[in-house]
Amino acid sequence: MKYRIAPSLLSADFARLGEEVRNVIAAGADFIHFDVMDNHYVPNLTVGPLVCQAIRPHATVPIDVHLMVQPVDALVSEFAKAGATYISFHPEASRHVDRTIALIRDCGCKPGLALNPATPLEYLDWALDKIDLALLMSVNPGFGGQAFIPHTLDKLKLVRTRVDAAQQRTGREILLEVDGGVKADNIAAAARAGADTFVAGSAVFSGGDYGKTIGALRAALT
Repeated sequence: MKYRIAPSLLSADFARLGEEVRNVIAAGADFIHFDVMDNHYVPNLTVGPLVCQAIRPHATVPIDVHLMVQPVDALVSEFAKAGATYISFHPEASRHVDRTIALIRDCGCKPGLALNPATPLEYLDWALDKIDLALLMSVNPGFGGQAFIPHTLDKLKLVRTRVDAAQQRTGREILLEVDGGVKADNIAAAARAGADTFVAGSAVFSGGDYGKTIGALRAALT
């Protein structure tokens, strides 16, 4: 299985964001994870399409936009224009999940569905054949630096089975991403449970040496 490390800019130094993007990519990042919070769906306010557009010239890897906003659809085209590769959203935040997935695809991006720790997996059963990424939150969304919720491992195993079946049906690659509290001491357990893409925010950006930190994450996956 190919593993991908996606540093979350939520924990980066916003005063020098372009430099931070270049540095983590040079250190081995596969994706740039871009958290969008609206202070409605989650109790925090972060960044919008203009910031995504500003970092796009610095990003030589896919930008993985995670929309923690409600409503969703109005922002999809804006982030597509701003350079997003993947756009994930929460099913509770959309009035019509299938329509939002189609909108993301029509805008030229790869759609993803994000599930909070207590969100039932049944949402995925009606969407997996149409998405490119399933994102499991291993913390309650809103803030960086939280501890990994252990029952996420059991949920990952269940989603892995669903993803594998969908890939066989569709012939398309569907990534299984985990986000929240991912560190070198738990990333291997998440991989064994089925994750192939790992969002790491504070674990990467608080370490100082990005190459060393990303290297430690990769070493734990071998």
